[in-house]
This record gives sequence, structure tokens and C-alpha cells, in this order.
Amino acid sequence: MIIAINKDDPWWEKTRAFAKDCPWLPGRRLAERMSKNDFLDWEKVFVAVHGEDVVGFCVLEENGNTPAQFNCSPFINLVYVGEEFRGERLSKSLIDAALDYAQRLGYKKVYLKSEHHGLYEKYGFKKIADFKPTVGLANQLFEIEISV
Repeated sequence: MIIAINKDDPWWEKTRAFAKDCPWLPGRRLAERMSKNDFLDWEKVFVAVHGEDVVGFCVLEENGNTPAQFNCSPFINLVYVGEEFRGERLSKSLIDAALDYAQRLGYKKVYLKSEHHGLYEKYGFKKIADFKPTVGLANQLFEIEISV
């Protein structure tokens, strides 16, 4: 199950704890942001839930931490699924939930950055640029068009 949460949701603390214990450094940075509620009102954390456990997350947010020449928004960031749940297409489910939310907000395009080659293209994203990373390893910019 995929749910969209904000700081008032009961899943917020469980998701923050999962991200904090994540072996992936950007996940731990998400936990810090969640502790400070460092999000705009419309931004959401999307959570993959299995039973009572958080098993993955992503964020739909305004800023993608890309070089200044790329003035685009919103971004799907921080897509992560725990190792034991990989291969179950949870990343796609998280992305689809974020895209659906962006569409409801009226966006026509959504962006994503990644260092992975061939991963997000299979979800319908098109690579639009290569760039020198400003934060982390992501060096490619992708976009997907969504109908409003």
C-alpha cells in the first residue's frame, strides 16, 4: 500500500525512523528534514507500507537540487525501497502515487534526477540532460509529461 503523508500523519514518525536507519545517505538526510519538517505545505512524502512497517519512500517536492540552468519543478526525489522488498515494483508504485498527486495539483510535467541509467526510462521518464551533480551522485535529469 502507498500512502501520502505530511507531518500530521501517524505514519510520519515511523517513516522518519525508517529513513534514519536507512543504509542510503540520502535517506538519512530525509530523516533530518522530517525532524525539522523542512517541507512546503503542498510537498508530500510517499510511503510504501507492508503491514505495520514502512518499506520504502519517495518525495514530491519543489526543488530538485539541480544546477541553476535547470529551472524546473516539481521533482520526485529520494526514491528508496528496502532491500527485502526490491523486485516487487514498489518504486513504480511510489512514483505513480507521486505523479497522480502532481497531476491533481495541476502540473503537466514532473522531473527526476538520478545517476542510474535505464531505470526511470522504463517508467516513462525521458532523459533531457546530463549535468555535474550539485548534491549527491545524480547526474542526469529526466522528465515525464502527465495529462491534466
